[in-house]
Amino acid sequence: MTGDSGPQDEHLNNFCRLLGVEHSQMEHWLCHRKLITTSETYVKTMSLQQVVNARNALAKHIYAQLFSWIVEHINKALHTSLKQHSFIGVLDIYGFETFEVNSFEQFCINYANEKLQQQFNSHVFKLEQEEYMKEQIPWTLIDFYDNQPCIDLIEAKLGILDLLDEECKVPKGTDQNWAQKLYDRHSSSQHFQKPRMSNTAFIVIHFADKVEYLSDGFLEKNRDTVYEEQINILKASKFPLVADLFHDDKDSVSTTSASGKGSSSKINIRSARPTMKASNKEHKKTVGHQFRTSLRLLMETLNATTPHYVRCIKPNDEKLPFRAQERRAVEQPRACAVVQTCHLMHLCFPFRWAYHDFFNRYRVLIKKRELANTDRKAICKSVLERLIKDPDKFQFGRTKIFFRAGQVAYLEKLRADKFREATIMIQKTVRGWLQKVKYRRLKQATLTLQRYCRGYLARRLAEHLRRTRAAVVLQKQYRMRRACLAYQRVRRAAVVIQAFARGMFVRRIYRQVLMEHKATFIQKHVRGWLAHRRFRQMQAAAIVIQCAFRRLKARQELKALKIEARSAEHLKRLNVGMENKVVQLQRKIDDQNKEFKTLSEHLSTVTSTHAMEVEKLRKELAHYQQSHGGDANLQLQEEVERLRSELQRAHSEHRVLEDAHSREKDKLRQRVADLEQENALLKDEKEQLNNQILCQSKGKYQGA
Repeated sequence: MTGDSGPQDEHLNNFCRLLGVEHSQMEHWLCHRKLITTSETYVKTMSLQQVVNARNALAKHIYAQLFSWIVEHINKALHTSLKQHSFIGVLDIYGFETFEVNSFEQFCINYANEKLQQQFNSHVFKLEQEEYMKEQIPWTLIDFYDNQPCIDLIEAKLGILDLLDEECKVPKGTDQNWAQKLYDRHSSSQHFQKPRMSNTAFIVIHFADKVEYLSDGFLEKNRDTVYEEQINILKASKFPLVADLFHDDKDSVSTTSASGKGSSSKINIRSARPTMKASNKEHKKTVGHQFRTSLRLLMETLNATTPHYVRCIKPNDEKLPFRAQERRAVEQPRACAVVQTCHLMHLCFPFRWAYHDFFNRYRVLIKKRELANTDRKAICKSVLERLIKDPDKFQFGRTKIFFRAGQVAYLEKLRADKFREATIMIQKTVRGWLQKVKYRRLKQATLTLQRYCRGYLARRLAEHLRRTRAAVVLQKQYRMRRACLAYQRVRRAAVVIQAFARGMFVRRIYRQVLMEHKATFIQKHVRGWLAHRRFRQMQAAAIVIQCAFRRLKARQELKALKIEARSAEHLKRLNVGMENKVVQLQRKIDDQNKEFKTLSEHLSTVTSTHAMEVEKLRKELAHYQQSHGGDANLQLQEEVERLRSELQRAHSEHRVLEDAHSREKDKLRQRVADLEQENALLKDEKEQLNNQILCQSKGKYQGA
C-alpha cells in the first residue's frame, strides 16, 4: 500500500466499511506517521516496507483485541458467584518447528517448547524422584536431558532476546549487527553455532534438534509497532463493538508477533497473581519482551497446577495422509524424553495416600482387631499386607503410602464391595420387615374373606348334597331294575350260544387228535434216536479236546519246574560265593588283628627303649652338670626336649593307628553282619523254593 492509493482500492474500501472508520483518515495514517520532538511535531511519509509493516502490525493488533474480547466475554459467561477452589485448563501449543527458512515466529515457538519441556522434565523427573528420596523409598535415579543451558542462552542476561531488544533500541540497528553480536557473545556456548556459509544466520541446538534461524526481519518483527493515530481512528468507529474493542487501548500495543505460514506465537495467559495497571511505557515493550513475560506467567500457572501431558506424533514432514515415516516418528519420542518417561512410569508409584487419609478412606476394610492398635501407620501396613499379596505393588514412605498403577482401583473395588454388602444387608432387613407387615395385613383380610366365603359355600353345598342324595336314590333303584332285566336276557342268550359253540369245538379237536396221534408217536422215536447219536459224537470230541489241553498244561508246568530248578541251583552257587566272601573277610580281620598286635608290641618296645634312654640321659646330665657346668647342660636340655617331642609324636601316631584300626574293624564287622544276614535270607528263599518244587511235583503225580 502506497500514498497513491485512492477510493478505487477495493481492499481498503472493504476494510473501512466493515470496521466503520473514515476512509481518508485511515488511508492517510497508513502511509504517514507523526513524529513528536521537544520543539515541534511533524508528519513524515513512510517507505513501502514501513507501510507494509505498519499494516501487518495493525491487522495483528485488531486480531489480538478481538481475541481478548472473545476470551473476556466467555469468562464472564462462565463466571459464577461461588468461590473458585480449582479449575481445569487445556493448553494446546505448536510442536517443535524447523523449516528451510526459520524466522522470529519459529524462534518464539521453539523457545516456548523449551520452557514447556523444562517444566515437563521438572514435573515428571525431578519432582517425582525427589518425592521418593524425601519419603525414603528405595529408588534408582533415572538420567534425563536438562535443557536449562539452552533456555539460559535465550532468556538470560545478554542472551539472544536481550541482545535483540538492545539492538531494537539502537536508532540504526540492523539484523546483521545483531547477528554479529550473537557471534561475539555466544560463540563459546555449547547450544549456539555459527553456520559456515552465512553471516546472517545462527544455529540453536534445541532439545529436539538443531535449528538454523535467518536473522533477516527479526528486529522489525520484534518491534511490531502500532501507531497511536491508527488506534484513534478505530476508536472513532461508528460501530460500538469496534469502538469498545479499542476504548481502553491507549497505552497498549500489539502482543502478537508477525505470523508466518498461518501460525501465531501469541500466548494469552491470565496470571494467578493480580496484574497491575499498565503504565504509559508499556507501548515501548518489544514483542520478545512481551512474549517472555507472557511465557513466564504461563509457567507460573502451570507450576501451580497438576499437569497431564498428551504427546502428538507427526507421522511425516510433508503432512500427507496415510503416510508414516518410522524414523521420524521414533525421533520425536526420543527427543521429548518420552522413552525415559515410559521407563519412569513403569518403575514409579503414581498414586500416593497419606496415612491418615488412607485410614479414613479405607476404614471399612480394617478389621476390628486391627483397630485395637493406636498407630495408624502400623494399621495401614497390616491392612495392605493382608489385602495386596504382592509386596512390590506398594511402598511405605515416611508420611505417605505409594501404590503402583491399578492398586488404588483394586482397593476402591474392595471398598465398594464392602459398602454394597452393607447396603444389601440393610435393604434386605428393611424390605423383609415391610413385606412381613404387608403379609400380616393381607393374611388377616384373607382369613376374614375366607371365613365368610366358606360359610356361604358350606351352606350351599349342604343344600345341594340333600337334593343330590334324593335324586341318586331314585336313579339307583330305577337303573338297578333296568340292568337286572337286561342282564337276564343277555345271560340266557349267551348260555345257549356257548353250549352249541363248545360242542362244535370239542368234536373238531377230537377228530384232529385221532388224525395226528400216529405221526406224533413216530416223530418221538426218531427224534430220540437222533439226539442220542449227537450226544455220543459231542462227548467223544470233548474227551479229545480235554486230553490235548491237559497235555499242553502238563508241558507248561514241566517247563516252569525246570526253570525253578535251575534258579535254585543259581541260588546255591550264590550261597557258596557268599560263604567264600565271608571266609575271606574273616581272614582279613585276623590279618589286621595280627598286624595291630605286632605294631602294639613294636610301640611298647620303642616306648621302653625311649624311657631307658631318657633315664640314661638324665644321669649323664647330672654327671655333666657336676663336672662341666653350663654349656653341656644346655646341650643336654636340648637333647631331652628333642626326645620328648619324638615321644609325643610316637604317641600321636599310635593313637591315629588305633583309631584307624577301630574304624576299619567296625566296618568289617558291619560287613560281616550284613553278609550273614543276606546268607540267612538266601537260605530261607532256597528252602521255600525247594518246598514249592516238591509240592508242585507231588501235585502233578497225583493229577497224572
